[in-house]
Amino acid sequence: MKHLLGIADLSRSEIEEILEVSEAMLEISQREVKRVPTLRGRTVMNVFLESSTRTRVSFEIAAKRLSADAINVSSVGSSLSKSETLNDMARNLAAMNADVLIVRDRTAGVPQMLAQRVRVPVINAGDGLHEHPTQALLDVFTARQSLGRLDGRVVAIVGDIAHSRVARSDIYAFSKLGAEVRVAGPPTMIPPGVEALGVKPCYSIGEALEGADVIAMLRIQQERIEGALFPSVREYAQVFGLNQRTLALASPNAIVLHPGPINRGVEIAPEVADNEPSRILDQVTNGVAVRMAVLYLLTGGET
Repeated sequence: MKHLLGIADLSRSEIEEILEVSEAMLEISQREVKRVPTLRGRTVMNVFLESSTRTRVSFEIAAKRLSADAINVSSVGSSLSKSETLNDMARNLAAMNADVLIVRDRTAGVPQMLAQRVRVPVINAGDGLHEHPTQALLDVFTARQSLGRLDGRVVAIVGDIAHSRVARSDIYAFSKLGAEVRVAGPPTMIPPGVEALGVKPCYSIGEALEGADVIAMLRIQQERIEGALFPSVREYAQVFGLNQRTLALASPNAIVLHPGPINRGVEIAPEVADNEPSRILDQVTNGVAVRMAVLYLLTGGET
C-alpha cells in the first residue's frame, strides 16, 4: 500500500494482511510496557479538521506505541483560519519531513486529493459520507476475534445508512471477507441503489436481525442531516432500536458492534451496550492495534 484511502481499494488478501499484523500489534498493547522502537524517528501528522475522540486519540496512541512522534493539527488555530488552502497546508506539513499524514475532513474526497499532491503516505481517518477505512478494519478484526472466519456469516448494519461513512466501509470489508451483509433503517435513510454494493436492504429491524451473527448499530448522523427524516427520536428507538427483545432475533452467538459515539436509548439500549454480547469496548482497544498495523505497513514494514 502507498496510501489507505478506502476499503474499496483493498483486496481480500490486503485486508487479511492488515488483520494479521494487527494481531501482533494487539500483543504489544497488552504488555506491561506498551512501546516498541519500530518507528523511532518517524513523524506522524494527525490532521483532524472534523471533531473526533476515538479515532484521533487512537491514532496518536498507535504512533507513540511504535515510538513515532505524533503531531496533532486541527482547523482551530491553524492557518486555515487565515484563508490558507488545505492543499497548501498539507504540502507545508509534508515539507517538514512528516512520514505519514492522517486526514479527517467533513468533505468527501479530501484525503484522495491530498494523496495526489504530497509525497508521503496518506491515511483516510474519515471523509464526509465517503469512507472510514480504519473503523471498518477494526470492526472486522473484532468480529473475527469472536467468530473466527467471516465466510458465510450474516452481518446486519442497522441505522442511518445513507449518511454513514462507517456503513459504506463496513459493507466493503465484511463483503470482501465473505460475509452476507444486510442493511436496515427507515426508507429515508437507505440510499437508493444500495443493492449495487452487494447488500440486502431491509426496512424492519426484525428482517435484518433474523439469524444475524454480527449486529453493527449506527447512530443518527444529525450533523449531516437536513430536515426531518423520521417522525421522532422516540419512534425511531421503538422501531429500529436494539434492545433485549430485538437482540433475541439474532443468532444465539451474535455479537454487537457500534463505532461510537453511542446515543443511549436511541439506536441501542444501555443494557445491550454495556453487557454481553456487546464488543463495543473491544472495538476501541482493537482500534489502536489496527492503526498501529496500518502505520507500520505504510512506513515500509513487512509481515
